[in-house]
Amino acid sequence: MKTTLSFTLLAASLSASVMAQTPDPGQADAAPVAATSAHTLSGNLGLFSSYRFRGIDQTFGKPALQGGFDYAHTSGLYLGNWNSNVNSGAGFPDGNLEMDFYGGYKTSFGDFGIDVGAIYYYYPGSEAKVLGVGASSGAVNNKELYLGVSWKFVSLKYFYSIDDYFSLRGADRAGLATGKNTHGSQYFDLSANYDLGDGWGINGHVGRLNLKNVYNGNYTDWKVGVTKDLSGWLLALSYIGTNAAGDCSGASSYQPYCFTNSMSDDRGTLEVGSHTKDAGRGIAVVSVSRTF
Repeated sequence: MKTTLSFTLLAASLSASVMAQTPDPGQADAAPVAATSAHTLSGNLGLFSSYRFRGIDQTFGKPALQGGFDYAHTSGLYLGNWNSNVNSGAGFPDGNLEMDFYGGYKTSFGDFGIDVGAIYYYYPGSEAKVLGVGASSGAVNNKELYLGVSWKFVSLKYFYSIDDYFSLRGADRAGLATGKNTHGSQYFDLSANYDLGDGWGINGHVGRLNLKNVYNGNYTDWKVGVTKDLSGWLLALSYIGTNAAGDCSGASSYQPYCFTNSMSDDRGTLEVGSHTKDAGRGIAVVSVSRTF
């Protein structure tokens, strides 16, 4: 789940040179012009001190190795894949890998841009039925449609879940299954990335999740950060926080974001040595990444 799912189309251009063969302009011949490829393939790789998706801890505070590939066409169409390690207790019982697949269309009009597409989140080896709130069988997954608009360094993106949100089903105040679905859940992402020059940049983000039919499921997340480009490697420091309900100290109501560090088998049994944690608590994240 890429923290700010933003997809950049790269355009390459070559200039043609004209060489005169004789002083007579009528006899001038143009040199062959190199063809410009309509296709661009890029990759990305990064190491993060912790993986947060929409502000929620996905690795129980441990590091994450992330990477993927992107294909872009000059028409504006694009496809991509992104991957990261995750922790089974973060809602992916028996799973430790996230794989995202996305595609869409992106274009710009001066300082304005538009991005429309779909994304599929998949956790191979995970067991959705272990989640304990009536989730269906099979691997944990999520399917979303998105629409984004941008102006200069500011962007706003809207995500709409067309299936149960990460395989979750409805839960009441006591955390008991209601049998209601969670498709139609929505996420709003307002982000800004500003170039300060000399390789420095600052960024900020505010997001809002409206999780349908799950008690205490809605929350707001935020991030502020600074980046430095070091010869193509991007060093980043961010602070990420939320107001998600993750009180693990015996709250009287359901706390959907109180996670355990490990969960296994089809009964949702906690493994020996497991402990709980507020997955939405604030944290500083350090990362180094590169696009190639």
